[in-house]
Amino acid sequence: MIQGCFSNPGSPVSSRSKNVPTNTSSKESLITCIYQTRLIDSSIYLTLTWSRTPYSHSLTIHAPEFFTVTVSLQPSTFSIFRTRSGSKSIQLNQTHAQQHDGNSKVKLYYDFTRAEFAQPNSAEPESRFYLALICNGRVEFFLGDLQDEFTRRGRVTDHDSGESTLLSRREHVFGRRIYATRSELLGSTRSIEIECSGGTLKVKFDGEVKVNVKRLAWKFRGNERMVIDGVGVEFYWDVLNWVNNNNNNGMGTQKNGVFVFQVGEGGVWPEMVGPEKKLMRKNSPAPGTALSPAGSCSSVLQWAEESSDCGRSSSGSSSTTRSSGSFGGGGGGNGGFSLVLYAWRRD
Repeated sequence: MIQGCFSNPGSPVSSRSKNVPTNTSSKESLITCIYQTRLIDSSIYLTLTWSRTPYSHSLTIHAPEFFTVTVSLQPSTFSIFRTRSGSKSIQLNQTHAQQHDGNSKVKLYYDFTRAEFAQPNSAEPESRFYLALICNGRVEFFLGDLQDEFTRRGRVTDHDSGESTLLSRREHVFGRRIYATRSELLGSTRSIEIECSGGTLKVKFDGEVKVNVKRLAWKFRGNERMVIDGVGVEFYWDVLNWVNNNNNNGMGTQKNGVFVFQVGEGGVWPEMVGPEKKLMRKNSPAPGTALSPAGSCSSVLQWAEESSDCGRSSSGSSSTTRSSGSFGGGGGGNGGFSLVLYAWRRD
């Protein structure tokens, strides 16, 4: 068991842990956002994975069956390049290139030179940036708050961007006893804190305790319903990996707890790519273990999915596209939104 989570409050280990700083700030940040949008007249899931470590900062964009491209956000050591925006021509997968006779040209435009971040080590920018996917002169996807600046540069002939909706968000948080993040939920940015100590799990929204689970070693999986601003939010947790930590024989592997906040019909969980996929494979139970489409062997995602009337896990195929949620981080519609937190314990 993880001593910090399941030790008795009066034990020597628990006493020592009180002197351990619980500051959850980390030099690592890994966030994945899943959008529903359109590309070349097809409805698709577009996955954006923001990754930051002390040595790298990148964005991986994945459109299942279409393309995968990675952009470095690391500041250049040469001052002459620091104020330039960037662009990339995207090579479509062979199948789609043949279907469209090579006539569909997709290009990525971006500018992160002045991007501002909510926290110093956050991978995902909060403001003063733009990211745009252009197909045959039309904006298919746009993210950021510098749309006017992008338009002034005259990159496209059709300035009306297509409708895109945030369906789900996955975030990997690192800590010892407290795992904290700030994420958009129900139209507002929330401070979310998960505390695991003394065999108790506490979940706080903006400092208010919403869930308090005792005897966590016996209740390592479960769900409760909380109310945020008058709206019901289903909360699912799975800390079986933590409970079974002593049985882990893998060298250098870490265990994570999985927490799901689901509103309405819930979101979708396409496959993991890039740095997120590497993190999960590195800490898989055994070499060669395959990742599920949800990106986790944890049953809590399947449980949350089955509890939803329309929720489904996605293998990445656009054929499973469904309506998304006005309850979530953005967009309209009558569906839902899911926030998935992977909590990694760091000694």
